Amino acid sequence: MNIANLLQEKSIFVGLKSGSKREFLTDLAQRASGVCSIDALSLFDTIMERENLGSTGLGGGVAIPHGRFYELTQPMVFFARPSYPVEFDAVDGKPVDLAFLLISPESSGADHLTALASLSRCLKDESICERLRQMSNPTEIYALLCEA
Repeated sequence: MNIANLLQEKSIFVGLKSGSKREFLTDLAQRASGVCSIDALSLFDTIMERENLGSTGLGGGVAIPHGRFYELTQPMVFFARPSYPVEFDAVDGKPVDLAFLLISPESSGADHLTALASLSRCLKDESICERLRQMSNPTEIYALLCEA
């Protein structure tokens, strides 16, 4: 699954509030809500339910919070970079400074897992992660992610 098919330029957010994991995910949910038309509180609650099962912080400063929603007909991806790295209870104990939010339809088991795998593969490329950390223009970030 190609990330470019799931991501829109308007789904890229840089400089999110980052005093805590909760604050970061609240800001992300509010911004994503404006793009996907799912209530921000519903987005946040579903993301936090998943986080309570175990952190989606993969290590290396990367997290992929995710959830499923009956309102959706296809998966969507959002890229978010906090103002400052966020303590995320990641597997390596390091704070997160790159995050992808994946939201999928309630019934999309295989598509959801395929999208998670695609994001994970992309984020294992250190050169892509370093470029994402240095870029601040959503258009440039979008172009990089569409190439990845």
